[in-house]
Amino acid sequence: MSLEGMRDLLRSSLGRTLGGLGDEDRLAAAWAVACGKAMADRGIVVGYANGIVRVQIEDRVWLRQLMSMQGQLAGEMARIAGVRVSDIHFEMKR
Repeated sequence: MSLEGMRDLLRSSLGRTLGGLGDEDRLAAAWAVACGKAMADRGIVVGYANGIVRVQIEDRVWLRQLMSMQGQLAGEMARIAGVRVSDIHFEMKR
C-alpha cells in the first residue's frame, strides 16, 4: 500500500472512531491528521461554533504557513471529523 493510501485509510478510520465525541473534540483530534505533526504541534483547536474552527497558533511564521493552507485544512478537518467546517480562524497565542 502506498503512503498516500495508508494516510487515507488512517483518516477514514479516525473519522469512524470519533463518533462519541463532541464536535470540538472531534475537530481537535482531526487537526493533527489534517495538517501533520510538525504543524499540529504549533497550534491547538480552542473553539468551534457555527462551522468556524478557532485555532491558536504559537508564532507568526507558522501562522502564515497555516493561513496559506486554510481552505485545504478546513476541508480535511471536516472530512476526518465528520463536522461541518466553513472556515478556520487562526489567532496568535498570548
